[in-house]
Amino acid sequence: MYESRAYEFYSARLASMKPVEGTVKRGAMLPYHLKAEDTAQANLVANPLVLDKAGLEEGKRLYDIYCGVCHGTKLDGNGPLYKGGDGPYPAAPPAFLTGKVLGYTEGRMFHVATFGYNVMGSYASQLDIEQRWKVVGYIKNMQNGGKAPAEAAPAADSATAAAPAVAAAH
Repeated sequence: MYESRAYEFYSARLASMKPVEGTVKRGAMLPYHLKAEDTAQANLVANPLVLDKAGLEEGKRLYDIYCGVCHGTKLDGNGPLYKGGDGPYPAAPPAFLTGKVLGYTEGRMFHVATFGYNVMGSYASQLDIEQRWKVVGYIKNMQNGGKAPAEAAPAADSATAAAPAVAAAH
């Protein structure tokens, strides 16, 4: 056996090179490849995230920061910038719990958040892909009654635990 020649692993030339175009970091979400004019295809895109209670809470937090100022924290289209017509913004933003937006797919909402729509600008520079999907998941969850996945069906033991307390109260 003989010792191998020393090899320098760090190279200034290699370190300054950019990754190959289209490369996705391990564990990262795939990029969104649709263009702004691909609205029909956006309707077919599904939310790649399966959101638990913590994911929905993060979606709500992000919604309140970035969307609530116009669309209202109650998703009613009456945020501080509109204030029922008394705010600085003259046009009412759409409400998420009524009207045509109620029928939007998750992909359509994500597309609007990514590219903007009418007077609403893009939020792609403020929210990354995962954050936008969390906001969309939160909105869809609220449209479906606002029950987090863990809260959708009460546990059997919580129902039986409440029964003796009711009986004891009488």
